Amino acid sequence: MDYKRAREKAEKLVSKMTAEEKMSQLLYDSPAIERLGISEYNWWNEACHGVARAGIATVFPQSIALAASFNPELVRAVGDAVSTEGRAKYNSNIAFGDRGIYKGLTYWSPNINIFRDPRWGRGQETYGEDPFLSAALGCEYIKGLQGEGEFLKSAACAKHFAVHSGPESLRHSFNAQASEKDINETYLPAFEYAVKSGVAGVMGAYNRTNGYPCCAHKVFLDILRNKWNFKGYFVSDCGAIKDISENHHYTETQSEAAALALKAGCNLNCGEAYKYLVDAYEEDLIDENDITEAAVQLYTIRALLGEFESERPYSDIPYSKLSCKEHKTLNLQAASESIVLLKNENSFLPIDKKTHKKIAVIGPNALSQIALEGNYNGHSDEYVTVADGIRKVFKNADITVADGCQLFFDETKYFDGFNDLESEAAAVAKNSDITVLCLGLDRGIEGEDTGCETEYTDRGDKKTLCLPKTQVKLCEKICEAAENIIAITMCGSCVDLGEKLRNKAKAIIHAWYPGALGGLAISQFLSGDYSPSGKLPITFYSEKNSLPDIKNYDMKGRTYRFIDEKPLYPFGFGLGFSESEYSDLTVKEINEKEIKLSVTLTNRGRMKVKEKIQVYSKFSDSRTSTPNFQLCAVATAELEENETKTVDITVDCYWIKAVLDNGERVKPNGKITLFVGSHQPDERSEELCRYPCLSIEI
Repeated sequence: MDYKRAREKAEKLVSKMTAEEKMSQLLYDSPAIERLGISEYNWWNEACHGVARAGIATVFPQSIALAASFNPELVRAVGDAVSTEGRAKYNSNIAFGDRGIYKGLTYWSPNINIFRDPRWGRGQETYGEDPFLSAALGCEYIKGLQGEGEFLKSAACAKHFAVHSGPESLRHSFNAQASEKDINETYLPAFEYAVKSGVAGVMGAYNRTNGYPCCAHKVFLDILRNKWNFKGYFVSDCGAIKDISENHHYTETQSEAAALALKAGCNLNCGEAYKYLVDAYEEDLIDENDITEAAVQLYTIRALLGEFESERPYSDIPYSKLSCKEHKTLNLQAASESIVLLKNENSFLPIDKKTHKKIAVIGPNALSQIALEGNYNGHSDEYVTVADGIRKVFKNADITVADGCQLFFDETKYFDGFNDLESEAAAVAKNSDITVLCLGLDRGIEGEDTGCETEYTDRGDKKTLCLPKTQVKLCEKICEAAENIIAITMCGSCVDLGEKLRNKAKAIIHAWYPGALGGLAISQFLSGDYSPSGKLPITFYSEKNSLPDIKNYDMKGRTYRFIDEKPLYPFGFGLGFSESEYSDLTVKEINEKEIKLSVTLTNRGRMKVKEKIQVYSKFSDSRTSTPNFQLCAVATAELEENETKTVDITVDCYWIKAVLDNGERVKPNGKITLFVGSHQPDERSEELCRYPCLSIEI
């Protein structure tokens, strides 16, 4: 992509505009400038896990589910499919003269914030709690969205910059206080790698960080532009510039807030605060050079998208690519690789689908379409719920379905007859050979500032790690009535099922929000059509684990890197139906930038496996504290039954650096050990998986 050529074109166009016209182009709903032949353009579009809010599209698994695949190549393929559908929609929209909201090619995705607290409702939009995994997957999604041609296929935007992950109820006024060490060790690396990958845009956060509003944060924007050499556009979160005066009280007027953001380097306003740039200009708070530079940054992106070409790039992508067979196949693969097996007592799974069985499918998410979608979603032309999938896959079984309870609300006084159904569910379970219990949440409970505050949720953030009480009551009934229970949770975060169900269930599966075909992927999982390969991209805590206040941004005691308690299920954990044996770990090459390893894998089981190899570093430094472990590389190896394969893995030395209290990233002055295996090398993982990782000192 020729950035220089695009900027020259942008400068030429902007030079023909008046100051007022330039200012009008700094709003997300930029009006047409008819005298220059420039069409209106709405910058706001979403594509977290598929083209969102604009009708039919392939609904891929939610981002946190894609993270559980531990497969950067898969995430890139999803990004490419999303941008193909985005171009197909754009081509159609332009043909019919529709240039409104959610119709453009500037996607405000991915969300690469760190999911540091399991209660945060928007954590589902991220790639988990780890800086390396967030960076690796975020970069591949960006590359998939943007393509590799002369022009951007679509423009990705990394958000929310920076130090942002709740609480939702306070996000418009909250001041996140973080040390230089935590900022540079945890919160910034994914953004640095997004810039290295060529991301077209970066979005600022609502909150303040260390006192400064993020959308006018001179320190962060200086790092972005001057330290990392970011050449793209910077956009405010929606309404965030208005917050500078009205909620942060950092300025007295909106014109001062608009001027502050523009001069700091915020090119585009999602909201209406930049309408006050006219006042700021008249008050000499900004000059025309400030306005011009912002407009040129924005028009450079529009030029890179090919908007001003006589022959528009990617115009040959037809509407038929939307939710096409190829993308549905990829969607099913993505869902299959994201599902995590947490327990499989005495190899209870897989279930032989050829044998006649009576299967009960029970729970509020058994028939839920919303639980497939997650948030920031489009709409699919085909959904397969868990109950639907079991009917499709287990054709010889007698299937009985029961709601059992509502997802959250516990109202027994209604006269509609769809409440207080635990006894019906218990009867169904008692008369079945296997009970599939479909539990979890949906975007009405956890998500972005839902506006709902109850005993369970605070405007989208969870108040507890337990299931809602309605589901706890249902679980107690089912545990009393049934023996062979498979528990499936569908949500975007960790939940504690409770000791009774954890002990009683023969198998426990975490399926996230698995996309439109998630029910089919889950059912094929149950039947053993493939061996599970998903891994947890977040730590699963017990309700008994102590968690810091969600408003506390200190990383001490948070995530697998700094936890000082034993978790319920560790980051990186996930069982399969077949085990791979690791051997012959070798260092092939070491230089200043990378370490090249090789490891031999042998599939000792009876099924083909897709092994997710994980490399962790453990290092010490007398000058500072260091993480318990740090994920520093991942790789995928497909192995047939009894096959042996040697896999080469490259470790970026960036991820084995110590971060000092001043934020400087340095080579450790102590011992460095690398661990390679299918899980983290912590005590809890080895307890659950029964075998240690390989290790080598470098």
